[in-house]
Amino acid sequence: MEQLKILIEGSGRHMHVTQAHLDVLFGAGYELEKKKMLSQPGEFLSDCKVDVVGAKGTINGISILGPCRVVTQVELSFSDARILGITAPIRESGDVAGSAPITLVGPKGSVELAEGGIIAKRHIHLIPETAEKYGLENKEIVQVIAEGTGGRKMIFDDVVARVSPTYADAMHIDYDEMNAGALFGEQFGTVIKKA
Repeated sequence: MEQLKILIEGSGRHMHVTQAHLDVLFGAGYELEKKKMLSQPGEFLSDCKVDVVGAKGTINGISILGPCRVVTQVELSFSDARILGITAPIRESGDVAGSAPITLVGPKGSVELAEGGIIAKRHIHLIPETAEKYGLENKEIVQVIAEGTGGRKMIFDDVVARVSPTYADAMHIDYDEMNAGALFGEQFGTVIKKA
């Protein structure tokens, strides 16, 4: 069977917030404005930035992605978690139960999250047509081989395939992983089904 070549995109530290938390951080009734559309349909980078405070450190100016969601979460790399002094678990987006406590500080107020700091699990967004063509199921765990730059080939294991008609085909990993694989410029990976 033909193997799927997938665009690999680096996902920098960012957060998703509820409208209630946005109101606390930026003022009642505040609305996120679109600064730049992202590769996934309907998602955008806003012009809002928030400081994030952990047990041992602070990272200033983390961007909020829109639109607002039903749960607030901060998606970090392991390097970020070390700076903050938190133990953030690897999770799929939206799965924040029992994750790291973290504080958000905006221009109008702050929010102390009992849970919400995560490292995003490596994942692939697929539309149903692509998934069907390559025999992939929603939530299937696959590997992705990335050639990288300068001969630094890597195999990313435990990559979850997520299938939805609202997606665009792309793999998302954090910048620790991008740098480890020397994935600079436009890069594609080969998706391998696990035996």
